[in-house]
Amino acid sequence: MKRIISLSASAILLVACGDRQADETTPEETSAVPQPEAVETAALIPRTVIFGNPERTLARISPDGAWVSWLAPDNGVMNVWVAPADDPESATVITHDDYRGIRNYFWAPNSEFIYYIQDDGGNENFHVYSANIANGEVVDLTPVANGVRAQIEALSADHPDQLVVGLNERDSQVFDLYLVNGKTGKRELIQENPGFMAWVIDHDLEPQLGQAPTPDGGANLVDMEGNVIAEIPTSDFLNTGAIGFNKGNDAIYMIDSRERDKAALTTLSLDSGEISVLAESDLADVSDVLIDARTHEPIAYNVNHLKSRWFALNDETAADFEALKSELRGALDIVGTTQDMSKWVVHEDSASKSGAYYIYDRDSKSVTKMLDQRPALEDYTLAPMQALELKSRDGLTLVSYLTLPPGSDANGDGTPEEALPMMLWVHGGPWARNEYGYHSVHQWLANRGYAVLSVNYRGSTGFGKAFTRASVGEWAGKMHDDLIDAVDWAINSGIAIEDRIAIGGGSYGGYATLVGLTFTPDTFACGVDIVGPSNLITLLESFPDYWQTFLEGTFYLDLGNPANEEDRKFMMSRSPISRVEKISAPLLVGQGQNDPRVTKIESDQIVESMAERELPVTYVNFPDEGHGFARPENRLAFFSVMEGFLEGCLGGTSEPVNDAFEGSSIEILYGRGYVENLPQAEDGGSAAGE
Repeated sequence: MKRIISLSASAILLVACGDRQADETTPEETSAVPQPEAVETAALIPRTVIFGNPERTLARISPDGAWVSWLAPDNGVMNVWVAPADDPESATVITHDDYRGIRNYFWAPNSEFIYYIQDDGGNENFHVYSANIANGEVVDLTPVANGVRAQIEALSADHPDQLVVGLNERDSQVFDLYLVNGKTGKRELIQENPGFMAWVIDHDLEPQLGQAPTPDGGANLVDMEGNVIAEIPTSDFLNTGAIGFNKGNDAIYMIDSRERDKAALTTLSLDSGEISVLAESDLADVSDVLIDARTHEPIAYNVNHLKSRWFALNDETAADFEALKSELRGALDIVGTTQDMSKWVVHEDSASKSGAYYIYDRDSKSVTKMLDQRPALEDYTLAPMQALELKSRDGLTLVSYLTLPPGSDANGDGTPEEALPMMLWVHGGPWARNEYGYHSVHQWLANRGYAVLSVNYRGSTGFGKAFTRASVGEWAGKMHDDLIDAVDWAINSGIAIEDRIAIGGGSYGGYATLVGLTFTPDTFACGVDIVGPSNLITLLESFPDYWQTFLEGTFYLDLGNPANEEDRKFMMSRSPISRVEKISAPLLVGQGQNDPRVTKIESDQIVESMAERELPVTYVNFPDEGHGFARPENRLAFFSVMEGFLEGCLGGTSEPVNDAFEGSSIEILYGRGYVENLPQAEDGGSAAGE
């Protein structure tokens, strides 16, 4: 919930080109922009290799260690595959999604079932399903009415056949707790929600604490009798929270920024109220914690400043990480363990190769590869990523990441031999962050001849609460100044050609794109807005009911409450829709019709306003998508459009469209003629104003 309008990884996968339509208004022909020489040094990576389904991903191991699992395509749709741990080649598919694909899953503590969630066309009204690994039977554990959302709240090895599920069936704003038997599907109410935004559930699957919002935008951790156990001030709301109970269920572990700037790993005694600091860093927040499944004690923590780094909390774990680092060079993430902690599933992420999963055996200290996510990438040259510390005009440090086209930096000094066209790719959230590692959009665009820069602007998480809270009142203000300062740095450093810079991104990144084209119209040659808000008032007024409990500590604090007239004036002044007449550069808009976070009206209204003024805008909609593009057919279709769009305004290279629209639900609602060579796909409708 702290990343409420972040674009998911699967959503940042886009685009396709085709023939100009005679019945649409077309812009005047312009001379071709010269193609950068750097692209000629690397073979063109097909979009399908980067944005199609991975070969296998999200590897896991069962709690008893007998089984391994992963997501992989079955008839082109991502499903869960399971195999005996000693015979992974005999894997069989145990789920049967035939359209949207499964994007995450969990092992039941009894090692007999896989649990996963699925929605309908991206509407985020999830159901919880179980899949029996013995016979492949799939059961909907939450057969609720349309419009109800279900979410997995807790699992426990002490109750291996059960799980706690949250449902907003009684009250659409909050989630009541139900105990569900994973074998029989039997469900019983265990706690009605009195107004909590989140629960803290112990190992007996009992809700001990709830996070209750306070009027000033903070929160209190309270017990079931309403007693306040801990206060979370407004300034700490986005950086502080409980992560689980100790073995005795009488203390909780927290990521905690109270009394400090960088969030630490702490423990809070529920009996005495005493807080103990277990780990902290001066560089960045503690971002992840590895918990021993046997003792429920933290054994390692992660700090991600420029790059991710793990720190052990005992000698045994220190030896484990030394063994891992001796075999693996990339950033590591421990994504699963057996219940006895004898085996770990480790993900290795490297900026210039496909991610891979390994089994780590703690007894032998051996590392065995389990799978590569996209092995086809090994046939191509990927670009290195640079981790940078840039400075904002008012002195903040902006951790940023730069990727240059292969061959463009012959001497390896981090600067291309000649300045390049550049994409400023903005992360969503805004309460999220960019990280060092493999980045599909960075690799794709660098391969097409563009420098790619991503900036952790103020408001990004992970760099301390002062940096996160520096976003208050600064949407389209200092948050955008940070992006412009990074662009100026790129120009002055000889990285970017001043008049060939694009801005793009999803969710908040889409908003930043619209801000870039309306508040600083002379900076960018074009923009790509994916599910981005254009009107901050209609954005907040259309949020799902179940977001209402935490709006005070997030959007209302940053932007204002649309129920207040003065706040509405401020919100409109920071809304791109109020400055459409300033736009002078072409815009590409991508939208999922079922998006519950940034609803389709946000794209409709900016396109309609631009169309009325005959400004160059191309509008792509997907009727079966939500907040981003989950289906690979839709990702490939959108990215092919985006590729042709960028070639027209920045002059990079592009892959022929071929069959990029095949199987996609893509609708080009407006402005087909502004992108060269789009396929002759049937449009699904028209935006107002065309």
